[in-house]
Amino acid sequence: MTLVEGERGVIVIDPLISAETAAAALELYRAHRGDRPVTGLIYTHSHVDHFGGARGVLPDGAAQVPVLAPAGFLEHAVSENVYAGNAMTRRAVFMYGTGLERGPAGQVGCGLGMTTSTGTVTLIPPTVDITATGQTETIDGVQIVFQLTPGTEAPAEMNFLFPQRRALCMAENATHNMHNVLTLRGALVRDSRIWARYLDDAVALFGERADVAFASHHWPTWGAPNWIGWLTGQRDMYAYLHDQTLRLLNRGLSGPEIAEELRLPPALERLWANRGYYGSLSHNVKAIYQRYMGWYDGNPAHLWEHPPVETARRYAADYGGVDALVAKGREYAEHGDLRFAATLLNHAVFAEPRHDGAREALAEVYDRLGHGSENGTWRNFFLVGARELRSGITELDIDTADPQMMLALPIDMIIDAMAVRIDGLRAADTEFTMDWRLTDLDRTVRLTLSRGALTQRTDAPETPLPGKADVTLTLTKPQLLAALGGFGLDGVEVDGDPQLLTTLAGLLDTPDPRFPIVTP
Repeated sequence: MTLVEGERGVIVIDPLISAETAAAALELYRAHRGDRPVTGLIYTHSHVDHFGGARGVLPDGAAQVPVLAPAGFLEHAVSENVYAGNAMTRRAVFMYGTGLERGPAGQVGCGLGMTTSTGTVTLIPPTVDITATGQTETIDGVQIVFQLTPGTEAPAEMNFLFPQRRALCMAENATHNMHNVLTLRGALVRDSRIWARYLDDAVALFGERADVAFASHHWPTWGAPNWIGWLTGQRDMYAYLHDQTLRLLNRGLSGPEIAEELRLPPALERLWANRGYYGSLSHNVKAIYQRYMGWYDGNPAHLWEHPPVETARRYAADYGGVDALVAKGREYAEHGDLRFAATLLNHAVFAEPRHDGAREALAEVYDRLGHGSENGTWRNFFLVGARELRSGITELDIDTADPQMMLALPIDMIIDAMAVRIDGLRAADTEFTMDWRLTDLDRTVRLTLSRGALTQRTDAPETPLPGKADVTLTLTKPQLLAALGGFGLDGVEVDGDPQLLTTLAGLLDTPDPRFPIVTP
């Protein structure tokens, strides 16, 4: 969280993950600088660690305080936690080392910082959208000039200059380590080509107008030659990763092969800010390959492989049983080939999940891999994997159930979130249409359940809804969220069969937030 003092109060940039930590940070500031009011709030981009603590600094909401964010912020901020949010949350346990004991043998950080906080995730919707590079706003007497950078470290992101202070905020587009082209917790693959281009644009736009550059993570860089050198070093790194991956891809190498071969040249590798403490060259190269070529590497043998459990059972059988497979895995580990030891022992665990010897042998290999990892997120993945093999699934310790998060979801996204939970085979023989007539949004949306798929269409002059739905609910968006949450239809006008809402709810699959990754 960054604080900028204005004429009357303080502007908050990126209020951390949770309301509790944001409130504590603001209290610390006020203890040293006085009880200044918050006069502005800026979200640099759409990741939760940059907006989740909003109500810690503005507990009563925006009121008369402007809340600024890049165009598309709200949709991307909530969508990341909707479509694949359950799986991403589970992977985040591994990425950030949740449940590991703090200390030299356990959690020492995640590369980008210490780790994620616990507490309550909140959201205050923006009141001012930044829609173009060069847009200028003044908050509490402080002028701010913006640069939009969509598709870089986040789908909606922006850098900005405080010209009166000659200070440049680089959001999370520049950090003092290599960032992720594809974060290990899961996300859309980022565009390293456009990322490099926007870094270059920032130098061109602000190079003669700033004496210091700071970002949402890590420390400021003072002096124009120093911060320009930092940005151009990161620019060249992301451009190099992109271009060299494509060069080798076009020579016929697969993602893992490129990751083994590609190295940064000495001029880039010796730059401290290019070290792979958070992102790694290995998984970033594979991400760039994935962006262009997808999951398939072109080898017919990989087109229709068995799933992990069936593959593992065949490995175990061919090695003479799980005990023999474990023995062979331990042999590879003793000779220092931890990567192949992990492969064999992983097959042993998937073939026989309750085999204590296999679980412990794999946990020991993960310990060694984790303690040998320079990359913080790799370390955490290995060590959490080892911990869960020994102790079971890690419990989550963060609350994402803020009502503002749900209220911020567009109706289309609410329906999409329901659609990805439909149990297709159970729903295959159920067909109906349902209209939501949303009076506060002046909009009618039709849901159609047909052959196991839930689709939607909005009533519009160019695409009018045909005929009458099997049930029509006339209500407000908050009433809709209450109904979907199981709180009934009080105050809702119902025309048709009200049981269809219950039918729809009964066809939704409830994901297990603790679903296992390490074991089948």
